[in-house]
Amino acid sequence: MKKLILLVLLINTGGFLGAQNNQIKPLKIIAFGAHPDDCDAKFGGTAALYAKMGHKVKFVSLTNGDAGHQSEGGGFLGKRRRAEAQKAAEILNITYDVLDNHDGELIPTLHVRHQVIRKIREWDADIVLGLRPNDYHPDHRNAGIAVQDAAYLVIVPNVTPDTPPLKKNPVFLYMKDHFKKPYPFSKDIAIVIDAVVDQKIAALAAHDSQMFEWLPWVSGVKEKEIPTSKEDRLAWLKKKYAKKTIWDKEELDVLKKWYPNSKNILPKHAEFFEICEYGKQPNTKEIKRLFPMLK
Repeated sequence: MKKLILLVLLINTGGFLGAQNNQIKPLKIIAFGAHPDDCDAKFGGTAALYAKMGHKVKFVSLTNGDAGHQSEGGGFLGKRRRAEAQKAAEILNITYDVLDNHDGELIPTLHVRHQVIRKIREWDADIVLGLRPNDYHPDHRNAGIAVQDAAYLVIVPNVTPDTPPLKKNPVFLYMKDHFKKPYPFSKDIAIVIDAVVDQKIAALAAHDSQMFEWLPWVSGVKEKEIPTSKEDRLAWLKKKYAKKTIWDKEELDVLKKWYPNSKNILPKHAEFFEICEYGKQPNTKEIKRLFPMLK
């Protein structure tokens, strides 16, 4: 009789633990940018939150960034930017892949589409993030198209058959931009990143060639205006990339939607995401499961 009771307990406990294991299985998130540093700027804070909670995040740069500099270029710059990406990955506690497509020459060809499909399948992604296909930079636009084009095909066995298809279609999201045409970015999901904003800034600072050389140069910032010490550079970047403290009505509405218990304590920093209609369409319950920091 005791053996029978023990057997029943083991079966029941096993079922309970099995359900628990299904609940605590790490989420797999993959974000695609056109260049090293794209994902860091738009998703770095949320990525850091996922990593702290034990979930798995991968950033993919579809080009090696070998053209983004005023005085360097080619293989040397590509190698430098790859090293910067790996340093940023260590800071965020994520994985970073940099593909060998040339910067400034990205086209959403079948080859690039297959690259995207393989990365999504290999990561077994629950969430895929990309850029919207309306942007000032052709690489950004074409990176967005490549990810969109993969949204359905990741579950089709006869497409890119060298990689097993996913059994489920992930949720596809766009990372925020400021472009208005043909339609403005829709702030569907808000994630407060106050707790990790310094970590995000440190990851951005790891992209030294961009944050303190190329981007200031194209913006007309004089070299003497750029700080030299590590502490001053972090403060300078934080002022530039994390200065948001006043929210417009749309932002306030979405922040209150996802953080209803924080109405009287407004966050200083948040990242916003738009749900792409090409992938799985999540309801509110599903979004909260995929963004466990909302709980």
